[in-house]
Amino acid sequence: MKTSSCSVLALLMLGAISTSTHAGQVRTDGQDIILSTKGGLKLETEDKKAGFQIGGRLHWDYTQDETNTAANGNQTLDDFDARRARIALRGHFNDFEYKAEFNIAESGNSGGSAEDLYVRYKGFGEMANLTIGKQRVPFGMDVLTSSNDISLLERSAMTERYTLGRSAGLKLSGRGMDKKFTYGIGVFEADGDGANDFQDQATAGRVTFAPVLTKESVLHFGAGYQTIGAADPLDETDTMNFEVAGAFGPFHAQAEYYDSDVGPQNFNGYYAQVGYILNGGGMRPYSDGVFKRVKAVPGGTWEVTARYEEGDGRFNDVGLAFIDAQQTALGLNYYMNDSVKIGVSYMDAKSNTNADNGNELRMRLQFTY
Repeated sequence: MKTSSCSVLALLMLGAISTSTHAGQVRTDGQDIILSTKGGLKLETEDKKAGFQIGGRLHWDYTQDETNTAANGNQTLDDFDARRARIALRGHFNDFEYKAEFNIAESGNSGGSAEDLYVRYKGFGEMANLTIGKQRVPFGMDVLTSSNDISLLERSAMTERYTLGRSAGLKLSGRGMDKKFTYGIGVFEADGDGANDFQDQATAGRVTFAPVLTKESVLHFGAGYQTIGAADPLDETDTMNFEVAGAFGPFHAQAEYYDSDVGPQNFNGYYAQVGYILNGGGMRPYSDGVFKRVKAVPGGTWEVTARYEEGDGRFNDVGLAFIDAQQTALGLNYYMNDSVKIGVSYMDAKSNTNADNGNELRMRLQFTY
C-alpha cells in the first residue's frame, strides 16, 4: 500500500507533537519511570512512590593565608586544591528514604569519608520524621545551611567552635503544616568514628519559628541547646544558641549567639552577617529554618555580603585556632546559573588578648549537580 507525501508529513508532525508532550521522560513497561536532570540525575516512578537520584559538588579553591603570631612569627601560605569533592546518592521507597554522600577528596585529607549516611522514616507525616545514621546535628543555623548555599565561602568561627556539624545518631524532626515552625531533637555520638564513641553521647535540639513568611519577605527566630558528654565530667560541654534572621526583597541578614560551659569555664561569641542581591535576583530563598542558595537569573546574579564576629571561636581559616578574637569578612559572589558559582572572600582577624592576627583571601569555583 502506497502512502502519500502529505500522509507521511502528517505522521511526522504527529510524532513530533507526541515527543514534545513527553519531553524529559522515559517510559517503560509496567510502572512508568520519569527521568529528570534538574538538580542531579533522577529516576522516579510516575506515582512518586520510588525514586533514585545521583548528585555531587566540587568546590575548587585558591587561598592565600597570612598569619602573625608570637609563637610562630610571620607565615604566608598559598594553596590551590579541592575544598570539597563529593558524590551523593539518595532515594526513597514508599515512606522510607536514604542518603549516602561521600567525600572523594577534601582539603587537608585524602577523602573517602562519609558525610551523610542515613535512613529516614516519613510515614508519620511532616510533623515527625525519624532519621537513623550519620546526619546533621540539629543545632545552629549557619552549620545547617548547606556549603553549596552559604553566602560567604567559609562559615563563622563561632559555628566552627560550638557545633558538631554531622554525627551518627537518632533524630526526630518535623515542621508545621504552614511551614513556619520547625524542630529537631536527637542523641548522637559525641566524637569520632571509632568502636566505642557512643559511650560519650551528645544530645541536641533546635526549634525555629518564622512569624513572617511570604514570597517577598521572611523573619526567622530560633534557639537550640546541645550537651556533649565526656569521660571526665570537667570536660562536659553545655551550649545554648539563639538565632535571628530575615530577608526583605534583595536584602538578607542573620545573626547567632553562642554561650557554652565547659566544666567550670564559660565561653561565648556571636556573629552578624548581611547580604544584598544585585541585578534582579529576587529574595534569598528560605525553607525549613535555613536559607537556600541565591537563584541565578539570565545573565547571572551578583551578591555582596559581609560578616562581623567576636568572641571565643575557632579561627582556623586565618591560622589562629581557638582564641578570643574579632574577625571581619567581605564577600562577592557571581551565580552564573543553578549549577555554577564563582566567589571571592577576604577575612581579617585580630586576637582580643594579644597581638596575634591573621587574614585570608579565598577564591572559589563551585559546581553542583
